Amino acid sequence: MNGEQHPHRDSVAVAVKPDPKDARLTETAPSPLPTPPQADVLLGQARRLIETARPSQAADLCRQVLADIPKQGEALYVLAVAERYAKRLPEALAACDQLIALEPRLGRAHQERAHCLREMGDRPGAFTAYQAAVAHNSALVASWGMLAEMHAAAGNGAAADFARDQHDYLRRLPPELLGVANLIREGRHLKAETLCRSFLQTHGHHVEAMRFLAEIGAFFNAYDEAEFLLESALVLEPDNTSAQVDYVDILHKRQKFEKALEQARTLRARAPDVPQFELLFANESLAVGNFDDALAAYRRLAVETPNNPTIHLTLGHALKTVGQQADAVSAYRRAYALRPDFGDAYWSLANLKTYRFTDDEIAEMERREAAPTTDLVDRYHLDFALGKALEDRGDYARSFAAYDRGNRLKREEVGYDWRRMSRDIALQSRHCAAELFDARKGAGCPAPDPIFILGLPRAGSTLLEQILASHSQVEGTMELPNILALAHRLNGRQRVDEESVYPGNLADVPADRFQAFGEAYLRDTKIHRKQGTPFFIDKMPNNFKHIGLIHLILPNARIIDARRDPMGCCFSGFKQLFAEGQEFTYGLEEIGHYYRDYVDLMDHWDRVLPGKVLRVDYQDVVEDLETQVRRILDHCGLPFEDACVNFHQTERAVRTASSEQVRQPIFRSGLDQWEHFELYLAPLREALGPDLAPSPPASGAGQTQKRD
Repeated sequence: MNGEQHPHRDSVAVAVKPDPKDARLTETAPSPLPTPPQADVLLGQARRLIETARPSQAADLCRQVLADIPKQGEALYVLAVAERYAKRLPEALAACDQLIALEPRLGRAHQERAHCLREMGDRPGAFTAYQAAVAHNSALVASWGMLAEMHAAAGNGAAADFARDQHDYLRRLPPELLGVANLIREGRHLKAETLCRSFLQTHGHHVEAMRFLAEIGAFFNAYDEAEFLLESALVLEPDNTSAQVDYVDILHKRQKFEKALEQARTLRARAPDVPQFELLFANESLAVGNFDDALAAYRRLAVETPNNPTIHLTLGHALKTVGQQADAVSAYRRAYALRPDFGDAYWSLANLKTYRFTDDEIAEMERREAAPTTDLVDRYHLDFALGKALEDRGDYARSFAAYDRGNRLKREEVGYDWRRMSRDIALQSRHCAAELFDARKGAGCPAPDPIFILGLPRAGSTLLEQILASHSQVEGTMELPNILALAHRLNGRQRVDEESVYPGNLADVPADRFQAFGEAYLRDTKIHRKQGTPFFIDKMPNNFKHIGLIHLILPNARIIDARRDPMGCCFSGFKQLFAEGQEFTYGLEEIGHYYRDYVDLMDHWDRVLPGKVLRVDYQDVVEDLETQVRRILDHCGLPFEDACVNFHQTERAVRTASSEQVRQPIFRSGLDQWEHFELYLAPLREALGPDLAPSPPASGAGQTQKRD
């Protein structure tokens, strides 16, 4: 569920008018690109020249560095600042554009571009650039200050208050912690951790530093440490509401939903008129399956804050989860009516898969997507929604253009590297050999309770889950992150350029630890088991990378691989904007390589753990449902039940993108939708290779742009 956005930290309502040149170089952090010693010396001299009002000389030094290293990010940044201070604004803007092309997620580059545009008189362009700056780095003091001023001038009171709160909070931070905040936002968590721990050693138990350190720990999936830090912070300051909100979030991540709900209920009781706390209570009620309480709270918020678009969006998500589609549609429409550029509202309608947009809605989405003031996040949500809307109308050329644009924007935001992912996946084959499993035979927790359904997203895993969850002895849960969290914990904290220590270290884990891991998995997932059935489903697709780990800790667990043909599966993933994770889907080349790595790894598991995994092909399920149902039940040791064939009649909450589709009888219309886009899929075919994606016929599917 997407919760309402709120300030990252506590703030006070004291407005400080920002100086447009405030903290330009003090908010600088070294570029991720390596800087040779001589270049570093020259850039240090350039910064001092700017500080002493000699920007032209500073620019000369930067150009000297760039002559030797044309793509040195920090030199481009300091050059942009120097040129702006020298009033050579076109040159400054050109340096910014070069830097953004080089490092599109660097918030400081977007901030400097915004300053240039503002001084050139382009306030709409500056506003958009400031929004991009804080989207990439929410610790930029000057950008928040300027956004507060611009929102106030435009009469956007709530947005101005939010920006001012962010600005004022950051201004109050000690300089060291502001540096920590910037490092976190620029993705340099190891350095941020070092600086934050050093600050705590000097300043003792500083609650804001503890909150930052907990945030860093959560990034590294060290949720236990983050939980301890926040518990300690609340002992020091029991009434620190921001720390308590963070605590609820980390408890949620640790699957401690009952405890998270207890904390959310405490916040709500302490301040019953604060919508944020009511929303937190609703979200955690939904997490534990208290759907009536959650929906009542969402509806109450919608009445009490009728003009808050995010509340209506979240209400729509809850209604969708419990199958009330008509009411969900009304909530999503209300959300975009309140904020016409609210991309997530349009995408949520598209993500129902059964909704059809009107002409007026498509025209409005196109207008908002093209508007320079539309935020990056809203823009790519609109692109994905437009792709679905135009695809439904058979306008495949414009549909693909929208999907491609949205994927490009999202890919730039997440910074995914398919080569690194391929290396990480290959480590499983290298280290999880048959000898490892032979040496650990008899280890692990013997409980047979879990049934893992895994594979790639959009491969039919939700359909298989619905089939199995229709059985009287099986309960469906959700995409549980527990196995991924355990893998992260085994890997420890790594720099981006370091090779993972997991799974290579599995051979060194004592046998009794595997049993403890398995028991902990069952204990931590118990919160999701409401019906008391003997078996339950864990439907996390990404668990395919960790089948070796699953077998070691739960040797009697059943595993099902939801498989779909490469072109259909990959293109379906390419069309999907995921709430979180699945970064490999935001590019045809990226998803093609990932699918190939997945197939290679699944072949490896079949070799070293023969018979462990049942492969179920989506097309086989569509063509002969009953035969595949019997295969699945036999693999799980379950007797046949007609309810599994009539899965669409089963009433249960479904939280994935296929929630509406699995409430209908089996359908064939989705099998070959990718063929409409054949003209555009050469990068995908090339990445998959000829064995997975044979060359298309010289003519035929995909050659016509409009189809019935």
